[in-house]
Amino acid sequence: MSNENPGKTRRGLAGVIEAMLFGADEPISAKQFVEILALLESEARGKRVGAQAIEAVLEELNREYEESGRAFRIVRVAGGYQFATRPEYGVWLGAMMKERSRRKLSVSALESLAVIAYKQPVTKPELEAIRGVNADYVIRSLLERNLVAIVGRAATPGRPLLYGTTKEFLKHFGLNDLSDLPKPREIDELLEEAEFEVEKKLIREEDAANRDEGEANGEESSG
Repeated sequence: MSNENPGKTRRGLAGVIEAMLFGADEPISAKQFVEILALLESEARGKRVGAQAIEAVLEELNREYEESGRAFRIVRVAGGYQFATRPEYGVWLGAMMKERSRRKLSVSALESLAVIAYKQPVTKPELEAIRGVNADYVIRSLLERNLVAIVGRAATPGRPLLYGTTKEFLKHFGLNDLSDLPKPREIDELLEEAEFEVEKKLIREEDAANRDEGEANGEESSG
């Protein structure tokens, strides 16, 4: 692998800028590009790369992306630059983010969400009594995702907040309304069916293992 400084040429500078944009967590301003490059490039180049040169390279990269039909561009945001996908790909990215959000619900969040969905309106103490664990974090997480909302206060001492599910909850799980939730009896039947399938699989595997062992013993006897 070559140790040559990639920033020595125009093409190399474009590669350096691309790499910096790719690795950045937030927009990078032209001034920041200049300062970062100066840390390593001043001695090799003999002069600093100015902001105008940086902006010219950014424009050149965007022209290349346009000509090659790439799905992304370098855009200016909050006084800096960052990669962004083109608007026409938004629908696919939205679907990806929605699926990612669905997958990221933890077991604890799903359990709490189920309790709220079936018992609503429900207070945090009631939720904690059912699950047997503190619910502060999980309720905050569900509120941030807009899957649950505060729907009032209970008429009990201290008047604790009441929680219920939202329209976003229905959209998230593909439900038209709460009546579409599986009935507890249906859930029990599904669980029993799943357990039965597991038992059948174990029995089949055990039978197969016994057959293999019998065939192996038969071969040894005949030998």
